[in-house]
Amino acid sequence: ILKNFWPLPSKVMLRRGSPLWVSGIVAAVETLMGYAPKTGTAALFAAASTKFYNVTSTGTVGAAVVSSLTNARWQHVNVSNSGGNFLMAVNGADKLRGWDGSSWWTDGDGAHDITGLDTATAIGVTLFKRRVWFVKSSSASAYYLPVDAIAGAAVELDLGPLFKRGGSLQAIANWSLDAGIGIDDYAAFISSQGEVALYKGSDPASATTWALVGVFYIGAPLGRRCAAPLGGDVMLICRDGLVPLSKALMSSRVNSQIALTDKILNTISEKVSLYGGNFGWQPILYPGQDMIILNVPIATGGQVQYAMNTITGAWAQFTGWPANCFEVFGNELYFGANGNVFKAFSGYADNGTAIQAEALQAFSYFGGASALKYFTMARPILATTEDVNLLYGLNVDLDTTSQPDGTPTTTSINAGEWGSGLWGSATWGGGVVQQLDWQTMTGIGYSAAAHIKATSATGQVEWSSTDYGFQRGGVL
Repeated sequence: ILKNFWPLPSKVMLRRGSPLWVSGIVAAVETLMGYAPKTGTAALFAAASTKFYNVTSTGTVGAAVVSSLTNARWQHVNVSNSGGNFLMAVNGADKLRGWDGSSWWTDGDGAHDITGLDTATAIGVTLFKRRVWFVKSSSASAYYLPVDAIAGAAVELDLGPLFKRGGSLQAIANWSLDAGIGIDDYAAFISSQGEVALYKGSDPASATTWALVGVFYIGAPLGRRCAAPLGGDVMLICRDGLVPLSKALMSSRVNSQIALTDKILNTISEKVSLYGGNFGWQPILYPGQDMIILNVPIATGGQVQYAMNTITGAWAQFTGWPANCFEVFGNELYFGANGNVFKAFSGYADNGTAIQAEALQAFSYFGGASALKYFTMARPILATTEDVNLLYGLNVDLDTTSQPDGTPTTTSINAGEWGSGLWGSATWGGGVVQQLDWQTMTGIGYSAAAHIKATSATGQVEWSSTDYGFQRGGVL
């Protein structure tokens, strides 16, 4: 069990909090869109109900920057050309909206007209080989613009004959054999039934520069935000879990071990079965913490996240983040909630609320699976700051249901006072101090694991290892 603890290569730590970033939005924030120009001012926008808001700066939100929209479920992409840097967004109901760094425009305004496709029917937008591509709602066709263009004539690419299982086009993703952009990049067209048509090349109008590589089956994707970049790879959340496209295309769908979520397969399978039709499924890479986050929309305000350390492959569950959507902006992670935007993995509390965490180590037989043992105490090796409440317990024989009980232990650090503390031995306030105290943790069984619950709104907990005290018995 690892709830609200974040696994690092050598320890687990209480996850960071989520301070309020922007308040005052009168509806649920269902999309966050980051604008990241090569030069100029970056911006972060939130879509809620029928409006866009500028949420670049923290505080109370200002007036809406775009109004009279149909819904707040937008897909977006950043595009750069000789004319500047642009943010383009579609939602399947309104005409395409675009931001040029100073003002918003609408497809059809006379200066940014797109023909050949009604962009009010576009549910996805992406960039591949310097072309903007669109996914049309309830269709198996993709549409693309001329090279480096943000307007003009859109050309249809009908993928229907390739999808043997039927369905419509759900998303388009960039997939590469390496982590860069080059001739080995592929366009992956993902259908609602889980088929992927893979193309290579740059100009779909030319048979010499555009070719079908193959059609693969990977399982039905969940929602329009099913795909996200992972270096040069693509991670896709589908009914088989969160899978990297590179491995899915080289394996059979029945091989669940290729999934990034293989270690939490049963949990993800249950969540997909129960909540697969809900809006809000989204994988996202947060490089600042070597973290992949999978947002699971259990209920409005009751979402949970499963987070994987990309170095170790270890997973944890995060609760207390009511996220409808995530976005990485300026190397920081943000999420949109009902009426607010929060900065994620920052500070030590969730908007002033203490973080409640739980960790149960893997069970060990301590070198003798057939010998009964009487466990008397354990010493979790912790590093904590002040004002952290800890509750200790010991689970035996693979029982994950028993909970730690008793009186919480509050960490107290005797900080040195300036002018009186002995230099070189006094503990100065605000630091993380190692805790090496033995705890009474009893139980009788063949295997055991330490179990800790932690609560804090101001401090940190890091758990690196555990020593156990026990008496070995005979074989029973």
